[in-house]
This record gives sequence, structure tokens and C-alpha cells, in this order.
Amino acid sequence: MTVMNFAAYAAATSAHLDQRDALAVRNAFLKYDLDEQAHLLAKMPLPEALAVLHECPLRHVQLLLDRLDELKEDVKVRQLANGLGLICSEVEPVGHYLQNSVFNHVRERIGWIVGLALMGIISGLIISHYQNTLSQLVLLAIYMPVIAAAGGNTGSQAATLVVRALAMEEIRARDWLAVLWKEFRVSLVIALGLAAVIVGRVVFFSGHVVLPTGITLHMVALAIGVAISIQVVISTSAGGLLPLVARAFNLDPAVLVSPVLASMVDITGMVIYFSTINWILGLGH
Repeated sequence: MTVMNFAAYAAATSAHLDQRDALAVRNAFLKYDLDEQAHLLAKMPLPEALAVLHECPLRHVQLLLDRLDELKEDVKVRQLANGLGLICSEVEPVGHYLQNSVFNHVRERIGWIVGLALMGIISGLIISHYQNTLSQLVLLAIYMPVIAAAGGNTGSQAATLVVRALAMEEIRARDWLAVLWKEFRVSLVIALGLAAVIVGRVVFFSGHVVLPTGITLHMVALAIGVAISIQVVISTSAGGLLPLVARAFNLDPAVLVSPVLASMVDITGMVIYFSTINWILGLGH
């Protein structure tokens, strides 16, 4: 019996391959050239094909998927890629980035962008709700963009690192608790450093600001520092988790995470900022 016949026989007669069987089939599978491997994958049942590919190097899997795409096995490519966690959205176009039409890219992205843009109205409503707070202390308006930027930047950093770790197969969706614990600890250190900078900025460069009776500049600095710390911790933790959530639901982290994170940071940032300010300074809504 030839090696290819052995691989086909193992795939066809086993409903599920354990790791030892998968390794045996993989060793037989890799003895053939890329074209023969692609043709064999096209004929193998999906569970067995996935079991074999899970034991292959990621770069080789990508080459095989590209070859299957050239053979017009679009359905098989999508099934294998989704099963391996390499792509994540049912609307993600098959093929290379430059080879896909503008329409395909627009179709993939526009739904999230439009939906999340409409969510941006919520940020405006929150600011409107706290107009009285801003009118009592205009200094707060200066640091609103700082809160949003800090949350967005730290969240994006965390999300980028986790997406890269997913692509390199360093972590999987089931590792969400370990990722959350790590990003939480990282965010605490970043938050303390950033808060110290902001508190110093308020104290040393805002002495000319007229404050309401009973409120000192140090109180304002403390309130803004606490608000930015909370925002950084929440945004960083969320940035670390969002790619894992996207992968768990077979969505594309590259398409989903950035716009969702940006909208979430805008909304939560304003709520955290004004709630913290009112709590510490005792300003009315």
C-alpha cells in the first residue's frame, strides 16, 4: 500500500483521529509534494483533514490553503481555515489582500463601521448629560481628550499584542483568563505611571484656573488621576480580551477589534471620567 493510500485510508476509515494517528498520517502526508497534498486534502473528510493540519507547521498550512484556493476549492479553504482558527468571519473574502476587489473589502468592513459610528451618538449624550459639571469646572474639558486617548492607546496596544500571539499560535481563545490576568497587571503599572504624569501636569500648570468654592487644585488633580487610571485598566483589559472573544465566535479580530474598542473606549471613558469627578469633587450633574 502506498503512502498516499495509507493517508487516504486512515482519513476515510476513522471518524476521529487521536494525536498519535494524526502524527502518523501527517508524516505520510508530508512525503508528497505540495500539489499532491492539496489534492489529497480536497478529498479528505473535514475532521480528519483538520486533525492532520493541526500537526503541520503554520507556514506549510498557509501554503496548502493558498494551493487549494488556486484549485478553486473555495468551500474547502473556508472550512479548513475556520476550523483552524486562521480566519474568523463568514464575510471575510477568500484570497490575498491585493487580489480582492474594493467591493469585497467594503462589504467586509462597512457594517461594523456604520453600526459603531451610530453608537458614537451615545458619547455625545453622555457629555450633554454632564454639562452642568463642565460649566462648574471648565478645566475638566481640557482633559477629556486625554482620557479617551489614554484608553484607546493602551487598549490598542494590548489588542495588537494578543492578535499577534493568536496568529503565532502562542495562545488560544481558551487562555482568556491568563490573558486577562496578565493585561490587568500590566495595566495597573501603566495606569500608575500615567496618573502620576497627569496629576503633575494639573498641579504645576493649572494654577491660574478659577476653582469653585471648597475645591482645591490637588483635589482636581486627584480626581483626574483616578479617572484616567480606571480608564486605562478597563481599556487595556478589554483590549486583551476582545481578540479572544472575536476568535471564539469565529469573527475576524483584525476587522472587529479596532472599531469596537474605539467605540467602547469613547463611551466608557466619558462615563468613568464624569462619574469619578462628581464622586471625588462632589459636583452636581
